[in-house]
Amino acid sequence: MNKSKTSKSNDNSLAIKMAIALAIGLIVGTSFIFLRESLIANGKSATWVMINNLLFQDISKPEGNGAIGIFYIVGQLFINSLQLVIVPMVFTSIALAMCNISDTKKLGRISYKTMLGFLVASIFALILAGIFGMTAHKMGLFNVNINNIATNEGTAGSNPLLVFVQTIPSNIASVFSDNGRILSIVFLASITGICINTLGNEILVLKKLLQDINKIITIFLTFVITKFGPIAIFVLITRTFAIYGIDHLKPALAYVLTTTSALLIFLIFGYALFVYISTGLNPAIFVKKISKVALFGFSTSSSAATLPLNTKTVVEELGVNEEVASFTLPLGMTINMNGTAIMQVIAAIFIASSAGYEVTVGNILIIALLALIASIGTPAAPGAGAIILFTVLTGMGYQNDAAVLAYSLILAINRPVEMLVTSLNVVGDAATAVYVSKSENNLNEDIYNAD
Repeated sequence: MNKSKTSKSNDNSLAIKMAIALAIGLIVGTSFIFLRESLIANGKSATWVMINNLLFQDISKPEGNGAIGIFYIVGQLFINSLQLVIVPMVFTSIALAMCNISDTKKLGRISYKTMLGFLVASIFALILAGIFGMTAHKMGLFNVNINNIATNEGTAGSNPLLVFVQTIPSNIASVFSDNGRILSIVFLASITGICINTLGNEILVLKKLLQDINKIITIFLTFVITKFGPIAIFVLITRTFAIYGIDHLKPALAYVLTTTSALLIFLIFGYALFVYISTGLNPAIFVKKISKVALFGFSTSSSAATLPLNTKTVVEELGVNEEVASFTLPLGMTINMNGTAIMQVIAAIFIASSAGYEVTVGNILIIALLALIASIGTPAAPGAGAIILFTVLTGMGYQNDAAVLAYSLILAINRPVEMLVTSLNVVGDAATAVYVSKSENNLNEDIYNAD
């Protein structure tokens, strides 16, 4: 009992520290925005360059060769430490989950219910995005002047259906060396676990090895998140806001506000409603306990980096069965991208409207379908959603000069939106995990309802 109370106290303490770090980061980051604008307006650009090189410059880029970039280094070290264990964590957790499911019908049910949960949440997310995008278009909010925006070359998207072809890899070594091939890892882990399950006591050494690796990963991640999480959140938030100039935000303020409004509504009310309808549980408890995961996702802007904390919270605070969480969350990180889909639908409508294309209900339905397919193939990494957006635009034929300029604008100012998108993606995975565990009658409601 005392151990349980201590664990809950530590979880609450971590959530408070993260919230404080987020608030301070927003204040300090915003202060740097005004400092930057003031220095540039007064002809002191060199001073800002010096500050930027010392604190915020990305030292991996050519322009950062002579910079120090303290905030960049600290933030990147933290994200790298999380991404370091993504592949082994996903592989071991899913393989062990498959090992422990002796009932093949149960595995089929969990898979079916997981996909159903993802699909239902995605449909509602896309409907909300279409309503917000069409409303903004009809109100003329997306008729912005983009002629003065400098063109940035975006990365061309590939056919989103390739994500299904790449699920089964042709080279196992290449998959384990690439964090972007998580769906392939899910496939390999599932097959490995099912085979170990089938062979039973004939395979003991490999199963024990997977268990040991999983324990090491858990200890490592707990240490990194609890000791360095709040500091990293402050650093990441401060740097993100500090490197943006107001001149980049003004032309697309309508897009940012429309997308942010839709994302916040779905984050706060959409998932709460989903949990209530699908499980009958108190949605306020879910929102309260998952808030620190949303904050963490917002700060890192990476579903992959947030997976460890999401898993810990879902199992230890929401009472989700561990084998359900081990299957649902890694899979959701790969294919359940509700926030990304919302962003892509509104962004496509914004680009179509500002570039002179006709925006109809039929077009929005096609955009929503393309966004749903494209979001499945979106890597769980910062900024990926805006890049994959090119696939949707190509599919719709939005490729004139004005559309390219509008797309470039999205690339330039989408970072704050992407941060909120990540929050939706990870919370959606957690909501589906709760639904699946409840439907399988293995959700610990005492843990869920505990303060």
